[in-house]
Amino acid sequence: MGFNCGIVGLPNVGKSTLFNALTATANAEAANFPFCTIEPNTGRVSVPDARLAKLAEAAKSASIVPTQLEFVDIAGLVRGASKGEGLGNQFLANIREVEAICHVLRCFEDDNVVHVEASVDPVRDAETVETELMLADLESLEKRSEALIKRARGQDKEAVQQLELVNRCLDLLRDGKPARMLELKDGEGRAFRMLQLLTGKPVLYICNVDEASAADGNEYSAKVAEMAAAQGAGSVVISAAIEAEVSTLDDEEEKREFLESLGLEETGLARVIRAGYDLLGLITYFTAGPKEARAWTIVKGTKAPQAAAVIHKDFERGFIAAETIAYEDYVSLGGEHGAKDAGKMRQEGRDYVVQDGDVMLFRFNV
Repeated sequence: MGFNCGIVGLPNVGKSTLFNALTATANAEAANFPFCTIEPNTGRVSVPDARLAKLAEAAKSASIVPTQLEFVDIAGLVRGASKGEGLGNQFLANIREVEAICHVLRCFEDDNVVHVEASVDPVRDAETVETELMLADLESLEKRSEALIKRARGQDKEAVQQLELVNRCLDLLRDGKPARMLELKDGEGRAFRMLQLLTGKPVLYICNVDEASAADGNEYSAKVAEMAAAQGAGSVVISAAIEAEVSTLDDEEEKREFLESLGLEETGLARVIRAGYDLLGLITYFTAGPKEARAWTIVKGTKAPQAAAVIHKDFERGFIAAETIAYEDYVSLGGEHGAKDAGKMRQEGRDYVVQDGDVMLFRFNV
């Protein structure tokens, strides 16, 4: 599993159309009215990685197994969601469950598609959603703060530390800034994640533009990119309409020609995945053999035993060593045996930090 992203935004910005296109399913009914999506639809897509095919060729693998990305299409949000307006409570509950937020913003004009705010302004729309999430976080932290204050008065050291973190988050939110902008001290990462703040999650703004703007964006997407940069968030330009058309094409050559005719080198899905990986600090390592060539997703900085655990917990528990070959060496030298003969296979231990593209074979004993 790669990671899961909740697709959020105001009603009628193209969330469900995008979800259908990205997952090539019709699970989410795309319709021109608010709250079309009620229950969160979940879809998984294979993460495109050209390296897998080359690995499979070198290893003479019978099959290829890419890693996957999960999208969750979450109900549209309106003003007052933090107080339960619209489907607010459900929206907030669903968004707590995802690792990252893909925030779809309408960056196109179309008189035939109703906008809940009656005009197109993606920065305003982003602030509407962000405000509701911040209000929900404020309410959550203020309740938590009351309990922590009582414990801190009783000289509970853990409560004192937690309260200090909560107060810093509250100061930031009251200043109109999302919790993800908080500068964490060493060792605070886990405690911050335990707060489960909605605005603490990484955000990728997806600018849904018209077909003519799919290659270079437009004035709306430019404003979103500026806003994202100021927040330390990511942004990507995509046309849900184009992705919907691409998803109906089965032939890869036909897809390529269609994209080229629009001045595009790749699908929006590929751009979303790349931006998402960068946002979450994710990398890919591989396993390859006669049976299959397979991709595995881990967080950058993960050590070998923990990377092995992604395959099976026993691999971590009984970890001995990781036989490791860099991707370029594996492919250029014709696979494992060629790399080993050339002295390019390394025996790595428990402290080895896995690198993107490593081809690994774990030795373990349980």
